[in-house]
Amino acid sequence: MKDFTAFADLFVWASQKMASIDIDWLPIGALTTIVLLLVLCVLALVFYFIGKFILFRIIRSVVKRTPGYYDDVFVNRKFLRRISYVIPMIIIYQLIPFAIPHYPGWIITVRKLSEVILILFIVTGGFALLDSFYEKYLNTEKSRFKPVKGYLQVVKIVAGFIAAILMLSILLSETPGNLLVGLGAVSAVLLLVFKDTILGFVASVQLSSNEMIMLGDWITVDKFKADGDVVEITLSSVKVRNFDNSYTYVPTYGMLTDSFQNWRGMQESPGRRIKRAVNIHVSSVHFVTEEELQKYRKIALISNYIGSKQLELDEYNSMQTNVPDSLINIQQQTNIGIYRVYLLEYLKSIPTINHEEITMVRQLSPADNGIPIEIYAFSVEKDWEKYEVVIADIFDHILAATRYFDLDIFQTASGSDIRNLNR
Repeated sequence: MKDFTAFADLFVWASQKMASIDIDWLPIGALTTIVLLLVLCVLALVFYFIGKFILFRIIRSVVKRTPGYYDDVFVNRKFLRRISYVIPMIIIYQLIPFAIPHYPGWIITVRKLSEVILILFIVTGGFALLDSFYEKYLNTEKSRFKPVKGYLQVVKIVAGFIAAILMLSILLSETPGNLLVGLGAVSAVLLLVFKDTILGFVASVQLSSNEMIMLGDWITVDKFKADGDVVEITLSSVKVRNFDNSYTYVPTYGMLTDSFQNWRGMQESPGRRIKRAVNIHVSSVHFVTEEELQKYRKIALISNYIGSKQLELDEYNSMQTNVPDSLINIQQQTNIGIYRVYLLEYLKSIPTINHEEITMVRQLSPADNGIPIEIYAFSVEKDWEKYEVVIADIFDHILAATRYFDLDIFQTASGSDIRNLNR
């Protein structure tokens, strides 16, 4: 209290000056209280601005000049803003008895509230400091191999629990030890009665702190047949508006215990993936003849490829000696190989494909339904409706172009096909 003697003298002087006013109709007592409270508020604001605009500018300049990496966490905006309230709260706590000396009940109440708010700002400031440290840590190479977010969350939970006990002890005028004993006695009953609420609360904290799910995210939860946008997150459930405009309520705790798919990464990415295949009939695959090569050379997208590839094969074949005269003994192009190259060049030529992402055409293992030729690319359009149009346009062209390469699309024989064979 000695450090605040000068300020206390200021309040005593102001109180004496107000008391010296001799006007019968003026309520000097109430007016004195109002003036002293205004003086207290002004002092708190002055120290708030001093801390925010002067001291913290000094901290910023000192931290930025130091060679350390992690000391930059102290210039985090949230941390500085929350800590800047500490000194004003201490001022209010120490000087409130001089501002309202005739109201002891209010003095106790204001001091309790000041202590609670002071603890709250210190804890949230510490949380901001930990978040700033984590952001810095993510930029280091160590973060790839040694994740620390789980440890920081444990620190936050413990600090929040301790802060809650301290604030309750202040408000209830009980020692923290007595509160802990009382909580231990009723914890079993509380866990039984509020089990779902507690699990939901823990789950919602985990979901939000880990940014696993946010409002507006498109999620898919197969177990609950949910496929749509998140419109509400509560302690008990996550409300999902499905694309058929129905609603599914997924238990919040179930989002942690069961797997779900969040499409936010796709929505924030530069493209939406296309992964679809056409099945080629095995019997239609063959070595191309010279006449077929001449036909394929007229296709602008692959004309240069066919020419360069044929020169490469001719050079290789010319080096082979004492080889029996048979087509199988020389290197030749195939219609399915040229077809794959054409599809790749076609994808590279259309503007609806994001060419900064992976674009490829690959052949998968032959199966009972033919040889799958898979398109793997990323559409510029991510909106569902426009995305489906892009895929349809691409595969319309692919299916129509297949016959041009003397390839057949595999299709399971139907009853009418069998009847036509018997005719």
